[in-house]
Amino acid sequence: MSAKSEIMDRIRSALTDVPDVRAADDVEVVWRYGQPVQLPEGNVLEVFIERVEDYHATVVSCVADDLPDAIAAGLKATGATTAVLPAGLDRDWLSAASGVEFTTEDAGPLSADELNTLDAVVTASAVSVAETGTIVLDHSPDQGRRALTLVPDRHVCVVRSGQVVSGVPEAVARLRGAVEAGRPLTWISGPSATSDIELSRVEGVHGPRQLYVILVREGN
Repeated sequence: MSAKSEIMDRIRSALTDVPDVRAADDVEVVWRYGQPVQLPEGNVLEVFIERVEDYHATVVSCVADDLPDAIAAGLKATGATTAVLPAGLDRDWLSAASGVEFTTEDAGPLSADELNTLDAVVTASAVSVAETGTIVLDHSPDQGRRALTLVPDRHVCVVRSGQVVSGVPEAVARLRGAVEAGRPLTWISGPSATSDIELSRVEGVHGPRQLYVILVREGN
């Protein structure tokens, strides 16, 4: 018996208890693109935190009034003493970050070599996906251009709880305005990492080696 025949026999054997019904008539699926996904594992924020931590990123939660302290703690925890800021980032967020030298691009874009000398970048975010533990930047003024979030070795990223959605289609729907405006999107699922054929993990190859996420809980 050929390998192909053996595989097909196993498939037929596995399907013996499946009713002989056309797939189109089997289960009615009502689907609207962009609708929330049911997350049986827990609520949206719980799943988001769990998935992001699975990627070896750090996640802390705070209320809006405590955000400056949380950012200061994040920079300290990652060992950053210098950081670059997007032009549109709320400077009040940095009010508690003593001992950190901040750089902006007010005088023009920094070169890759200049960015490489800075320890960290602090940004906001556009939308996050609980199901995949992904944070999306649409590079609005509070997130800066892509180089700012790819060259420095540490990324302190602020995610508001109202920006966390259940699944990718819902996130894509929210990003429509950025796409129509021609802005790039950066999808972040944990710190930059890759592995070779022997599964040896190497971090920091394609972006920041450390991802520190601050989840700002809004409302009740």
